[in-house]
Amino acid sequence: MTPDLERYTPGHDTCAVDFMAARRAATHAGFFLPHLAPGMSLLDLGCGPGTITTDLAAAVAPGHVLGLDQQAAQLAGARTRAGQRGLTNVEFQEGSCYEIPLDDRSVDRVFSHALLEHLAHPARALAEIHRVLRPGGMVGLCSPDWGGFLLSPPLDDAVAAYTRLQQANGGDPYVGRKFGRYLRDAGFADIFLDAHYERYADPSRIAGYLATQLDLAAQPTHAGRLRAWATQPDAMFAQAWVTATAVRPG
Repeated sequence: MTPDLERYTPGHDTCAVDFMAARRAATHAGFFLPHLAPGMSLLDLGCGPGTITTDLAAAVAPGHVLGLDQQAAQLAGARTRAGQRGLTNVEFQEGSCYEIPLDDRSVDRVFSHALLEHLAHPARALAEIHRVLRPGGMVGLCSPDWGGFLLSPPLDDAVAAYTRLQQANGGDPYVGRKFGRYLRDAGFADIFLDAHYERYADPSRIAGYLATQLDLAAQPTHAGRLRAWATQPDAMFAQAWVTATAVRPG
């Protein structure tokens, strides 16, 4: 990401990091796991706290895995997690998705979860992914699409406030539905798109996470509505995710 043009909407406070760190490959990269094999090299672009990355590293061991993220504090936690699991085939590096520190045609797989929705220039990031993939290599993408979220009871005003915040920060809350066009324009083939819902058993978890970001953006009214909504016994929050796999021809 380029800090002069973009701002990462979730931020890196404890609430955001804990929320992201609950994600694992089985729950958030399951669509990509069947395309991995031992010995493959892999880049996790926008790896965050590394909980998914370390699972991917275990799946391709002894293949080398690079987790790339622009936030140094996130990477420190990721290295700790890898060490705790005894993984020696993964490294974490600070860097930009617009200037990936890998040679052309050098990696078998690229994975990116919950990154493209925060980018002002997703096409540039996909061009970089295409550059570093070997011919026949595959990319796996996963991002939410806020146009498909299901909240019951409805809470349209608060959801709209968060989408406006993400757009003001340079992101695109509806990027998921655009994966096909972006991948095709970047030169990928064999594009496969899918979508699914993630329902939060405890709605207060995601409501609190979103409310914290609205508080930080000086929107306490919407933040309060989210927190109050989550206390209702019939509250349901189902997040829409779009996934994509595509191959670099050659």
